[in-house]
Amino acid sequence: MKKHVKFIDLFAGIGGFHQGFSNAGFKCVMASEFNSSCQVTYEKNYGLKPFGDVTEISSLDIPDHKILTAGFPCQPFSICGHKKGFEDTRGTLFFDICRVASEKNTEVLVLENVKHLIHHDKGNTFEVIINSLKEMGYEVSYSILNAVHFGVPQNRERLIIVASKLGLFDF
Repeated sequence: MKKHVKFIDLFAGIGGFHQGFSNAGFKCVMASEFNSSCQVTYEKNYGLKPFGDVTEISSLDIPDHKILTAGFPCQPFSICGHKKGFEDTRGTLFFDICRVASEKNTEVLVLENVKHLIHHDKGNTFEVIINSLKEMGYEVSYSILNAVHFGVPQNRERLIIVASKLGLFDF
């Protein structure tokens, strides 16, 4: 059945989510990535040319899908950056995920970011994100996962958020 489940890949980079979801039997029907070098690599790897700037994509150009994946920009929330959060234009791109999900009635969102997002601005930024998803009708769960626990030879902790209209996701 999963082969018939379609997903879109926003802030796609070179296709980490695409790789995992495709390997699990899901079908990517659209991708978006701002960086032109990443677009070239993504297309070479998956045969799908990503759209550019997500803020310029009309929902009319987005195919129907059940799942939206997005590794939205982490620089505004990272302890390595300036920590401007929503005051940084890149920080507001989360709301484009909400726009697309709302306009396309997406059932499940799988989002990835730096673990510090939970603590950014004393937790206020994360609260805005969680509340935005809940106001859209999603049940939200999240966990900090480390790549080393999944067979990847790298100690890399990332925040994974799963927002679902189908029920609470259990990590």
